Amino acid sequence: MTVDDQYRLGVDIGGTFTDAILLNESTGEVRTGKVPSTPSDPSEGFLNVVDRMLGGGSVRAKDVRYVVHGTTVATNAIIEGDLARTAFVTTNGFRDLLEIQTGIRPTLYDLQFEKVKPLVPRYLCFGVPERLDFRGDVLVELDEEAVREVAGKLRDEGVESVAVCLLHSYINPEHERRIGEIIQEELPSVLVSLSSVVAPEFREYFRASTTVINAAIRPVVSRYLGKIRDRVRGSGVTGELLVMQSSGEF
Repeated sequence: MTVDDQYRLGVDIGGTFTDAILLNESTGEVRTGKVPSTPSDPSEGFLNVVDRMLGGGSVRAKDVRYVVHGTTVATNAIIEGDLARTAFVTTNGFRDLLEIQTGIRPTLYDLQFEKVKPLVPRYLCFGVPERLDFRGDVLVELDEEAVREVAGKLRDEGVESVAVCLLHSYINPEHERRIGEIIQEELPSVLVSLSSVVAPEFREYFRASTTVINAAIRPVVSRYLGKIRDRVRGSGVTGELLVMQSSGEF
């Protein structure tokens, strides 16, 4: 190691082990490390492997320019059902969108087939008066007072996150944006996911279900990354923290 060496640190948390790789940008030297994962608090395993890679001072924390993290926390949360308390808001008359889903069946003649249980229970699904046509033109103006009433119910139910998916919002997102603004005004601590931002594509069920997944895991991932950030900064590493997405982008 020289005074001018700069490093990139990659950390991947698995169910059994937490792995890391340290790249010296100047020399191309690569070091790897492995520690047991800590399922009760994955951020502990993260910090343990960071400490190991820094090698008790052999690499200065301030010389790590990037920390790249890959994690299955979001996937695990969905599989285990460990999700945030989430609500769903849609166009009036389409409250049961998540229950009805689509006519697509993996086995058409299977009489025992059961649909996947929605991530949002029906009592946390709400419709609000508004309607756009397929061109995005307004047929029914958004009833903002109705949205505020829904926000009051969300407060009573202790909702942490809200998914909003209106018909044809991929063409005209204005009503969704306004709903998001109203919910944020009424419930500043609640996270809001808009389908026009998350998945602006036609076919409302697929857009809605994608937005619901995003909403349900946002508080979980946010808390997790907050712990990771605090532990990384506490170790003295000031480099940029990047998280790898399923697409391979950061």
